[in-house]
Formats: sequence, structure tokens, C-alpha cells
Amino acid sequence: MLSFKHCKISIILACFILGFMLAVQFHSTQNSLKYSTQYQRMSDLSQRLLETERERDALKEQIKDHAITAAPALSKAEIIESGASAVKGPGVVVTVVDSDKKALADENVNLYVVHDEDMLRIVNELRAAGAEAISINGQRMVATTEIRCAGPTISVNNERSAPPFEIKAIGDAETMENALKMRGGVIETLGVWGIKINVEKKGYITIPAYNRISSFKYAVAVKKGEDK
Repeated sequence: MLSFKHCKISIILACFILGFMLAVQFHSTQNSLKYSTQYQRMSDLSQRLLETERERDALKEQIKDHAITAAPALSKAEIIESGASAVKGPGVVVTVVDSDKKALADENVNLYVVHDEDMLRIVNELRAAGAEAISINGQRMVATTEIRCAGPTISVNNERSAPPFEIKAIGDAETMENALKMRGGVIETLGVWGIKINVEKKGYITIPAYNRISSFKYAVAVKKGEDK
């Protein structure tokens, strides 16, 4: 027969084992709940992400459809004038080079180099002679194109380039050449300072498209009949 002392030890040992088992079970249950909550959250976030992506794709399609229906079809002339595409055709290639003459002691050396105003004169003559598309050193000229001096270079579409300048113009080559070479015209005037301008007629030249994105902050298109 077990003594009272042995019975007491057995009870204490049984209580210890039972407590340990309860602690292990509690910890396991907590981890299970924890992982279950994290999984549920991940599942919810994944579902929301999928829904958001679907909404985004739907909005993109709506914007695309709206742009297609809202944008009026451009005519062939409007596409060429805006510089939206490269163009080809007969025309002239005008090469402009600084003078190789030496300025006299009392002369301004700037008279012997090509300036923005000289390029503007040439371009204006070409346009007046019916040029339908013009580029300067590969830069397509559009309504927003600037020609200005930028130090020793000339900037066109904010792209700097130095002589020699190559101007391509599509149009009636004969008319454009005559306009540049007429008596008292731009070639004769600049020739006084030794600035060389060579005009070469071409049966086929290509002019690249305008390579920049135009954005308009103040100008808004007006529909026909709304300009009163």
C-alpha cells in the first residue's frame, strides 16, 4: 500500500504533466488562429488587388474608346501640316555654311557666320515659294518650331546644331530654287559676307515626322459656330 507521501508526489506529477499538455495545446491553438488570420488577410488583399486591376483595365478601355470617338479624323493635309508623319516627295536640299572670309579689322565678325535670322529668311522664302514640308538638320518644322541662336549654335525644336545646316523642303523644286536665287534675294544678300548657300534640286527626298509631344496649356479648340 502506497504511503501518503508517495500519493502526494504522484498527484503533483500528474498535475504537472496535465498543465504542460494544456500549455502545449493552448500554444498550438494560438498559432493556428494566427496563421489562419494572416492567410485570411492575404486572401482578402489578393481579391481586392484583382478587383482593382479589373477596374483599372475597364477604365483604360473606356478612355481608349472615348478617345477614338472624340478625336475627329484628321485630313491628309492636317496630318502633313502637323508633322504627325514623315513625308516624301520632290524638293530641294539647301546647304548653308559660314563664310571662310576673314573680317577686316573694323568689321564685325558676326556678319560672317550664319545666324537664326538668316535661317528664318531662307525658311520664309521656301514657304513663300510653296514648300509643303521643311526640316533643318533633321528637325521637322511645325507651327511651334522655334529658330534661335544658342551660343555658337542654332536651336530648332530645342535641338542645337552647328554648321553646315541642311534644309530640306518638299515642293516645286524649280520655284523654290528661283525664289532663293532671285536678284536681291537671300542668297545674293548673304553672299556679300561670304556665307555659302548651295541649292540642289532633288526628285525624291524624305522629311521625318515631328519627334516631340505637343502639349497645350492655354489654347483650346473651338468648335465651328462657337467663336462668336
